[in-house]
Amino acid sequence: MEKKSSVSRIGVLTSGGDAPGMNAAIRSVVRSALARGIEVVGIRRGYAGLISGDIFPMDGNSVSRIINRGGTILYTARSDQFRTEEGMQKAVATCKLLGLEGIVAIGGDGTFRGASALASYGVSVVGIPGTIDNDIVCTDYTIGFDTAANTAVECIDRLRDTMQSHERCAVVEVMGRHAGYLALQVGVAVGATAVLVPERPYSFESHVADKIRRARLSGKTNFIIVVAEGAASAVDVGEQIRQEMGLDPRVTILGHIQRGGAPTVKDRVMATRMGYEAVRLLAEGKTNRVVCAKGEQIINRDIMEGLAMEKTLNPEEFEVMTVMTGK
Repeated sequence: MEKKSSVSRIGVLTSGGDAPGMNAAIRSVVRSALARGIEVVGIRRGYAGLISGDIFPMDGNSVSRIINRGGTILYTARSDQFRTEEGMQKAVATCKLLGLEGIVAIGGDGTFRGASALASYGVSVVGIPGTIDNDIVCTDYTIGFDTAANTAVECIDRLRDTMQSHERCAVVEVMGRHAGYLALQVGVAVGATAVLVPERPYSFESHVADKIRRARLSGKTNFIIVVAEGAASAVDVGEQIRQEMGLDPRVTILGHIQRGGAPTVKDRVMATRMGYEAVRLLAEGKTNRVVCAKGEQIINRDIMEGLAMEKTLNPEEFEVMTVMTGK
């Protein structure tokens, strides 16, 4: 039997870019809350829905058979109005009107900054990290990363078949505007000839041309170049390869296909564990917290302290990638 909760009604929302596993997190929040006797309302379209009052009551049936679905049943949106004092006041007014004593916000760093702002007005908030970029500094893992990486790997494996058949070069752009975690792991997993990440200043000669030359000298006749969108333009990289190396590359931008699809086991389990922890924190009267993964452990941190932490690429993974490329 769960302990008596310090809150009686909470809301759950998803904000920013969608990520596979968000539905599993929503499901976990609802079922964990109901087990504690806490009412739950779903807030559609993130903070925009909180401002407009676009909400509906949720029960066990609301989240049946969604653990395997990609996307988010609550929809997601970014709200410029929420960043204004007027918009914030409207959001707080909605919470007061509906008796929402806590909010679980699922998303990235922008989502958490919005949640922390709400906390300053007396609304209890807990964030759950959901982004395929895995770029939330305070947690080792974010919901959606594993699924996105597997989707990209599957796509590149299919491309490789054609590149081998035609003895060609493929330049594949994956998501990662400010972080190269996705590109790094995908590049290692597919045996890429070269991997470009935002954390390392781009040099065509040393990071692409030299890698292709060494691969060709070792006997390879097809090449896979994985590019994080924030590291360089895949189109520009392909054009440089054509002009400076005489190859005929094919450029593929995977884009939003990486956001969709059924979540993997890891994303379903992590989302479920994080949703449970978020409700536990609210039930115990905690606020301004973000649920984090530390290895296999689920912990929590102060939101703003967590966002201020520095996160860098795993040096061991980066070294492995460097050794494995160009061969």
